[in-house]
Amino acid sequence: MNFKFIAVEGPIGVGKTSLVDLLAQRFDAGRVLEKVENPFLHDFYQDRPGAAFQCQLFFLLNRFRQQQELAQGSLFQKTLICDYIFAKDKIFAYLNLDDSELMLYEKLYGVLEPQVPHPDLVIFLQARDAVLLERIRSRQRDYEREISEAYVAELNRAYNYFFFHYNRTPLLVIDTSEIDFVKSRED
Repeated sequence: MNFKFIAVEGPIGVGKTSLVDLLAQRFDAGRVLEKVENPFLHDFYQDRPGAAFQCQLFFLLNRFRQQQELAQGSLFQKTLICDYIFAKDKIFAYLNLDDSELMLYEKLYGVLEPQVPHPDLVIFLQARDAVLLERIRSRQRDYEREISEAYVAELNRAYNYFFFHYNRTPLLVIDTSEIDFVKSRED
């Protein structure tokens, strides 16, 4: 494999982590999984005032720290496969923050983004809204119980828009609506 750093992207429930696990095993690669623990996530899904901004900044700084660790060492030791790209943080920011919060967010993002490594290849996984919802519900994660159907649809549209315009690195797009990396390893 000629790629040293591959990122798998897509909306919640599309199968990113499952594909990362399969690829890492197949190519004897290291895997980097996004840290999804966030003390503000429950409040965000409950629509508590200010929670979206707190949640977004927490994710932004966690993603930055994790990407910095990649840049400082293991990135050049062997192939790494990651279940997100740093730039995806903007998808959630534009979806969830109001204008004044977005202004502050953009300033911080602009300082951090030039310091993160970029993958050699991005694999963008897509799926229909109904498929995403079914997968989200089936994994029964506490912090995902409050996700609405409307939010999943809006997020899915935002991801498709973002990656339709993405040109930073080579991009491979896969529709996973009929593929299930969790239930069927042959897929």
